[in-house]
Amino acid sequence: MRVFIVSGQHVHDALALPQNVPENGFVWVACSRTFFATEQVQIQQSLQNLTGHNLLDLHVSDLLNAQLPSRFDSTSYYDVLVFRRLASAARDVDTKDAPPLKKSRGKLSGPPALRRVDTSPIGFAVFDNVLITVHPDDCLIREGYAARLMAASKELLQSAHSKTQSSSGFASADDRSTGARGIPVSPADLMLRMVSQVVDAYLDLRRELTRQLDHWQAELINPYTRFNNWSALLEARLSLHHLDEICEDQRSAMQDWLESLNAWSTPTASALMREHEILKVRSRDVLEHIDRVVHHVRRLEQSIETAVQIHFNAQSNRTNESMRTLTSITAIFLPLNLIAAIFGMNFDVIPLLHTSTGFWWTLGSMALIATTLAWVFWRKRYLLRSGR
Repeated sequence: MRVFIVSGQHVHDALALPQNVPENGFVWVACSRTFFATEQVQIQQSLQNLTGHNLLDLHVSDLLNAQLPSRFDSTSYYDVLVFRRLASAARDVDTKDAPPLKKSRGKLSGPPALRRVDTSPIGFAVFDNVLITVHPDDCLIREGYAARLMAASKELLQSAHSKTQSSSGFASADDRSTGARGIPVSPADLMLRMVSQVVDAYLDLRRELTRQLDHWQAELINPYTRFNNWSALLEARLSLHHLDEICEDQRSAMQDWLESLNAWSTPTASALMREHEILKVRSRDVLEHIDRVVHHVRRLEQSIETAVQIHFNAQSNRTNESMRTLTSITAIFLPLNLIAAIFGMNFDVIPLLHTSTGFWWTLGSMALIATTLAWVFWRKRYLLRSGR
């Protein structure tokens, strides 16, 4: 578990849960799912001291459930968001966590890029001044954003120290940039930043995944190779369909969050009103990023289906060409077989049978017939191979 106390431009990495909430700040409690399961009594007691409320048992079960799809729920004093991530797994996924995509005989399905996509859920409990996040064990997103948060705090403190003699107008502009890009101003703002990072993590996998699927498509269309990896292709298609479902759940959860955000009472203070507008903008931005991921996943799935259809159409076309060539060759030799069968009859009297030039006349007639038929079929393009 890691505890961060955020107050203005200051971010303090605390060693234990605080006894009270800082003035004009909030507390971020980031813990693993295993720690939350074993120490939930201590966390509930700390929430009672900090906010005066506890997490409901159903929401605790949601945060501990490693198989739960993305969803949103709210109460009168806190909101709960469960968001499945699309991150590259840096380790083998534990059996108690949700498997990345589809699991078959202990191994993950699809190409290597899909096998490294971890879709374990991350839980967020958003209070007014406290944010509880429940991550999978060894979650890189938590550690990465914690490092970014500490670095932003250090940079802002150094910048503020170097600009103590600046004008008040310049300091105000810097404050605006700080709220937009640096330190989160509220637990909801921090939650949206982490969710945006979760969605953007898929974009890092997009290039590699696209390259692997494009390689399969090239093999499917190449007429000089024989594609036999149909089971992996089917698993990849099923995995992409699973990704599509995950993204749809993500979008539905964020849409519910945005509707709940719009239902909040409009604050009267200008600072709170601006903070409320920033939350709406960030929420819409996350939805736009999710839509981009959904569009890309569906485009990959459609590309695979199109490549398979082109493959079978090309196979059918090549088969038709082969059958046309074989039929033409058979048609050329049918008259020759007829002549050979006639002269092979067991009759004593057959024209040209007992003459010395009969064989050569017959052979010349057969060559003429074969040449004529071959020329006719060539003119009709029955014996030509189509360009590739």
